[in-house]
Amino acid sequence: MTKHDIDQKQLDIYIHEMGLGNKHALESLYYETSHAVYGFALSILKNCNDAEDVLQDCYIKVYASARAYRSSGKPLAWILTITKNICFTKIQKENRLVSIDKEDWEINLGRCESMTHIDKLMLSLCLEKLSDEEREIVFLHSVAGFKHREISKLLSIPLSTVLSKYNRSLKKLKIYLSEGESRHE
Repeated sequence: MTKHDIDQKQLDIYIHEMGLGNKHALESLYYETSHAVYGFALSILKNCNDAEDVLQDCYIKVYASARAYRSSGKPLAWILTITKNICFTKIQKENRLVSIDKEDWEINLGRCESMTHIDKLMLSLCLEKLSDEEREIVFLHSVAGFKHREISKLLSIPLSTVLSKYNRSLKKLKIYLSEGESRHE
């Protein structure tokens, strides 16, 4: 299984079991999805402490909502929607968006064992060179493994916008990397 192959059926089972009060299912769900949730929260909030708070709040909300959950075959999308809503609530309450230190991103990237060194380097470049929305789209597609159509629904933006911003982001990175190679030749 690769980083993109989160077993959606198994996540549905964990959520169903949580609805029946099984706390071990919560632990398993957390183990399978916490990197995606934390990374997504961090891409929105740009602050490690806030992202950790959202991570905790998200799983409390998921556990509390598990009984009412109705599977649509996309449990990770459901969890990330909860994450996004908690992030936006936090932003509204605090009425701020803090810039993230490069060091904080590197610490977070170091936690992702499934990512290669090249993946981590590329993601780090994305964080420096892309807008917030571009960064979210690249993260959701490249790291969390979402399809563009799923990202469109999750972020509530048109599919054409997701596709163009993703492609524009990749072009920015390609130009940045080729400029770097030119300087070193």
